[in-house]
Amino acid sequence: MTVSLAEIRERSGEVFLEGCPTRVVLDHVMSKWGVLVLLALTDGTLRWGELRREVEGISEKMLASTLRTLEADGLVARTSYPEVPPRVEYSLTDLGRALMERMLPLVDWVAEHASGMVRR
Repeated sequence: MTVSLAEIRERSGEVFLEGCPTRVVLDHVMSKWGVLVLLALTDGTLRWGELRREVEGISEKMLASTLRTLEADGLVARTSYPEVPPRVEYSLTDLGRALMERMLPLVDWVAEHASGMVRR
């Protein structure tokens, strides 16, 4: 491991403590649906229906909530086009792409090891 919690705290102050914004951000980006929505958007811009199909099992309500949260965090951009019928597209922002560059190795590790770890 190249960085420890102690090293992060030495560099950044008292982070990851109760009430710290770092815990809120972790909750948003590391939640099951947050990770899957961000992961789906790493392949490029998607419309609502495409995202819903890509993130199998997510309800419309949860997708809407997750997208609103990730957009408010500055990780996802929502672009609405004044057309009939309305068209809305979602994509990663620069911040979202920077996050996913770091998170993709973790997701890849999970994909590689999950079947050996979870007992059915």
